[in-house]
Amino acid sequence: MKTILNAQFLRFVFVGIVNTLFGTFVMFGLYNYFHCSYFFSTAMNYILGSILSFFLNKYFTFQNKNKSVKQILIFIFNIVICYSLAYSIAKPIANFTLVSFSKSIQDNVSMLIGMILFTILNYFGQKFLVFACK
Repeated sequence: MKTILNAQFLRFVFVGIVNTLFGTFVMFGLYNYFHCSYFFSTAMNYILGSILSFFLNKYFTFQNKNKSVKQILIFIFNIVICYSLAYSIAKPIANFTLVSFSKSIQDNVSMLIGMILFTILNYFGQKFLVFACK
């Protein structure tokens, strides 16, 4: 556990805060102000946020110097899997627990739950799959 909760993890959290602020603005803005769909809004958050995340985590968090297409493909695979799992789990949880609330409230809570699940899954995917080799 001590090897997981180290300076690298703190850098990941810092990058996550930057990414979360950026992604939250994109996601909630698209959904609530531009009336885009739930999946489009969350997907755009993770497409744009993932580009930012790749470069910040590669060079700042994990200080990885590898230059390879394989690493980029693994990163994309990790993001797709984390996104799919997080939001596939979050939506039914929010819909079930908030059954008496409006669709808008259910979707907004689902997006928050999805963000939390995604962050946890993504940290482990990036640490142990994407940027594991230096």
